[in-house]
Amino acid sequence: MDSIQPITARNEECLYRLLNIWELSVRHTHLFLSEQDIDALRPLVIQGMEHISHLLAFIDDHDQSLGFIGIQDNKIEMLFVEPAAMGKGIGKSLVAYAIQTLNVRYVDVNEQNPQALGFYEVWVFKFLSVLHWMNRGILFLSCI
Repeated sequence: MDSIQPITARNEECLYRLLNIWELSVRHTHLFLSEQDIDALRPLVIQGMEHISHLLAFIDDHDQSLGFIGIQDNKIEMLFVEPAAMGKGIGKSLVAYAIQTLNVRYVDVNEQNPQALGFYEVWVFKFLSVLHWMNRGILFLSCI
């Protein structure tokens, strides 16, 4: 049965699997990132996964991770789903769990990722402010 499970043992094998999900998802949805951007972000993503307070995976019936979410305080810091599993409710399940269980209220979304903007707007996350990082606008959204 599909489930959302906290990732407590953040060993190399686990982090590699999640990094693979991150990279596949980013290549599918973050078309504005260059190869250099992805290379530069890779070690930061690993570091983030190692140290974030709450790291949760969506596990399917075959014990495979299909997506994950990282929460720090009451903010979604990362949410990635394997492209082949997108549109099947995995991201929604992870966000719903985070809102209901971890009192998530905020998320950052890159304004150049309209797919993500639309996804979070469904959850009544509203535009809060814009920060420009790497010459790209990052929208700060608040759940009301």
